[in-house]
Amino acid sequence: MREEWLLLLLLALLPLLLWQVPTRPSALAALVDWKTIGALAGLMVLSRGLEVSGVIDRAGRAALRGLRTERGLAAALVLFAAVLSAIVTNDVALFVTVPLTLALSRLVPLPLGRLVILQALAVNAGSAVSPVGNPQNLFLWQVSGAGFGEFVLAMLPLGAAMLAILLALVPVAVGARRLTLAEPTASMPLRPRLMGVSLAAYPVFLLLVNAGLAIPAAGAVIALYAIAFRSVLRWLDWPLLLVFVLMFVNLGLLGQLPAIAAAMPAAMALPGGVFAVGALLSQAMSNVPAAIFLAPFTDDWRALAWGVSVGGFGLAIGSLANLIALRLVREPGLWRQFHLWSLPMFALSFAVGALLLAS
Repeated sequence: MREEWLLLLLLALLPLLLWQVPTRPSALAALVDWKTIGALAGLMVLSRGLEVSGVIDRAGRAALRGLRTERGLAAALVLFAAVLSAIVTNDVALFVTVPLTLALSRLVPLPLGRLVILQALAVNAGSAVSPVGNPQNLFLWQVSGAGFGEFVLAMLPLGAAMLAILLALVPVAVGARRLTLAEPTASMPLRPRLMGVSLAAYPVFLLLVNAGLAIPAAGAVIALYAIAFRSVLRWLDWPLLLVFVLMFVNLGLLGQLPAIAAAMPAAMALPGGVFAVGALLSQAMSNVPAAIFLAPFTDDWRALAWGVSVGGFGLAIGSLANLIALRLVREPGLWRQFHLWSLPMFALSFAVGALLLAS
């Protein structure tokens, strides 16, 4: 699993960084943004609850019903994946939409690889708008002190522009061949009680996080599901939380290295500033660690959030969502195909983002 390899890498790097930057255990704990960890834990539980309840599966099937062309299917998948990623995070959106696309492809010939690539790009664009759409936004929302609505308004111009660019590429990527879509497979069984609790708890949790109560809110959510829906907790990706804790520690220590601390002000002063640095650094280390690493060096959280959002395009490593999508579909040449579309998306989004920031 990707988390296991990343966890091992972070554990291996930690002693090397501690050798360079000796730090007390209490200081290490202070490097972690525990509000973000709490918010992430609660969102993992609630998103999984919505997924297992069957409500997202039903919504996806309803959105695709009645489509007549491959191009219409592609546009619907892009919009559904983008909207869903803004609500239940980009990885959950992919775990819902990609299997649905795979099921459809078994009933009618489809450009499967192209459709999955478009969905990967769609969740990067859609999740950029929401404070809970992806881990980097969740982190920057917590450290910025911005309200939920304020964060959405700050991100909306870029997110809307990226989604518009992607929708403009759909007619280029997918033909207008007519198709007849039957119901791909039996839909997930609907669990009304789990659905009702998850739908009700989700906005309450977001209100509590917005009020600065992420840690107690996460504790309450986990306790609720441990009592009422223990199976939801059993299959959660708990090691991912440890990965984020270690990411905070390792990148915090990395930023304290004298050479790094001295180089960052000069990097921020280059054309494009933190926006450009965030977008380009994401190509080397992915956008979540790029956001965590750069946050201590700038107060311009909006420019940083825009940069790492654009950085989700480009190379596949730019966003973990890209890697998830490419792993879910085993198709020869898919990685090469992905970059044929992702690199232009990066260039266009970077240019539009820079223009919007300058205006």
